[in-house]
Amino acid sequence: MFVIVGWLVAIGCIFGVYIVHGGNIQVILKALPFEMITIFGGALGAFVANNQPKVLKATGKGLGACFKPSKHSKARAMELLAMLFEILQKTRKEGLMSIEKDIEDPHSSALFQKFPVVGNDHHVTEFVCDYLRMMVSGNLNAHEIESLMDTELETHHHEAHAAAAAIARLAGALPAFGIVAAVLGVVNTMGSVGQPPAVLGGMIGSALVGTFLGILLAYGFAEPLAGLLEQKIDEDGKELQTIKTVLLASMQGYAPQIAIEFGRKVLYSTERPTFTELEQHVKKK
Repeated sequence: MFVIVGWLVAIGCIFGVYIVHGGNIQVILKALPFEMITIFGGALGAFVANNQPKVLKATGKGLGACFKPSKHSKARAMELLAMLFEILQKTRKEGLMSIEKDIEDPHSSALFQKFPVVGNDHHVTEFVCDYLRMMVSGNLNAHEIESLMDTELETHHHEAHAAAAAIARLAGALPAFGIVAAVLGVVNTMGSVGQPPAVLGGMIGSALVGTFLGILLAYGFAEPLAGLLEQKIDEDGKELQTIKTVLLASMQGYAPQIAIEFGRKVLYSTERPTFTELEQHVKKK
């Protein structure tokens, strides 16, 4: 929603001021379809050539996420910490082996399904269950698991940011494709040098529309999308870092109440519940 609002504000201000100052919008509208096809066609071809299929797929998925509200909120953070508290509390009372069935099939586990928002999130449950399974096996210490977690989070970071980097590279290329469209327009104008000045002026104006569009599409549309996607990816990564911190705190001997407090401190301030809010939520659950 905010993406569309931002675009409308940008377009309204740019073209509104142009019209108020006496600009002829018809010149832009007349050249718009041809310049857009040239710029978008060239950029799309280069984008496909520059990225592997998995990055293209991730980019499409990421662009879709840019137009949806963030799934991360204080309520979701409290549910995640409450779920981790419940798991750690059970292992503390009944032993690690008591959660073996839960982590083997979290979607059928009453423990995970008690927290449906995060309990049905594939990335969350997979990350939690993988490391709980290692904790149950008892063959790795806290330092070894932390190293493994860091490696996985780094891999997740690089994979997730590939789509954002691809869009950022596209934004950098769009002005160049705008120049390509403008140069072609100038070449076309030079081929009609015998035309009246009014006609030549219109053709030159249409050619310059290409440069204008390339810059506008780059810094008004593509670059903001890349930045927004990076922010959403960082939010996803912060959730996994929270899980990592809680599990490691538990492995180092801290009580569940203290372990989830470690995790609470990792969260961004906008999603971080207060100590009292979290305590009340855990008790209610």
